[in-house]
Amino acid sequence: MIERPSAESRPLGKSGILVSPIAWGMWRLRGDDVAGAHALIEAALDSGITLFDTADIYGFNGTGGFGDAESALGRVLGEAPELRASMVVATKGGIIPGVPYDSSPAYLDRALDASLRRLGVEQVDLWQVHRPDLLAHPQELAATLEKMIASGKTRAVGVSNFTPAQVAALESFLTIPLASTQPEFSPLHTDPLWDGTLDLAMARDHAVLAWSPLGGGRLGQDGPVAALLAGKGAQYGVSAAAAAYAWLMAHPARVIPIVGSQRVERIREARDAFEVEWTRAEWYAVLQASMGKKLP
Repeated sequence: MIERPSAESRPLGKSGILVSPIAWGMWRLRGDDVAGAHALIEAALDSGITLFDTADIYGFNGTGGFGDAESALGRVLGEAPELRASMVVATKGGIIPGVPYDSSPAYLDRALDASLRRLGVEQVDLWQVHRPDLLAHPQELAATLEKMIASGKTRAVGVSNFTPAQVAALESFLTIPLASTQPEFSPLHTDPLWDGTLDLAMARDHAVLAWSPLGGGRLGQDGPVAALLAGKGAQYGVSAAAAAYAWLMAHPARVIPIVGSQRVERIREARDAFEVEWTRAEWYAVLQASMGKKLP
C-alpha cells in the first residue's frame, strides 16, 4: 500500500508556515452572503482545514465585481476577528479582465495593497502571482516579490499556473524561497505529472496547491475514472471526492488539494480522504483510465 495521507500539518515549502494538508478555495464565494461565508469558513476549520485560498479576481461575476470574494472574507474577519489566528490566508493577483495579465511592479504593489484593504488585514500569509505575465521579466518580478516580503505585507510568496521553466527562471533571480506553486491537477487533468511541475516542486521544496482537484465537477459524471474513484470510496465508506483527494495526496510531492465546494457537507467530507489507502496498482489504474491507454 502507498502510505495513507497524513492529517498532520506540514510546512508550506521553506516559508516556515505550517498548513493543513487540504485547503479550501473561495473562487465561488458569494460576496453578498456574509453569514453563508462565515458558516463555510467554520466548517472548514472544524474539518481541520487551516489554509484558505482566495484571489482578487474571485467574485468578478458576483454582486460586487472585482474583489468580491476577498471582501466577503474581510467582512467575516471583521465580525469574528478571532478566526484569523486559526487561518493561513493566501491570495493572488495579476489578472485584470480585458488585459489580461499585469505583473509590473507598480500594478502588483497596488494589487497587494488593495487585497489587504478588502481583507481588512495588514498582512497575508501567502501572496501568489495568479498567472504569468509574458511581458514581465523574471528579474523584475523577483524584485517585486522580494519587496513584498520586506514590506511585511506578506509572509511568503508563490506562483500559480506557471510552467516549470517559468518557475525556474523566476527562482534564478530570487534571493528568498518561493513557497508554493499552484497548478490545475486532478485525476482528469494530470499534466503536472508529466510536464515537470511536480518534479521541480520536489527538487526545490515547493508546496503544491492543486486547484480544481475534482476536475471542475466532471468527476461526478459517468466515466471510467469516476467509476474507479466511486468504487474506491465505497471500499472505505467515503465519497468518490474523498477518494480523489486521497489519490492526489498519494503522490510524493505531498499535494495539497484545494476544495472548491461552497457546501458545508462537501467541505466536511474532504477529511474522509485521510481514511483512504491506495495500492500502486489501483493508483496507476486511475491514471491509465484518465489517459485512455495503458502505460508502457
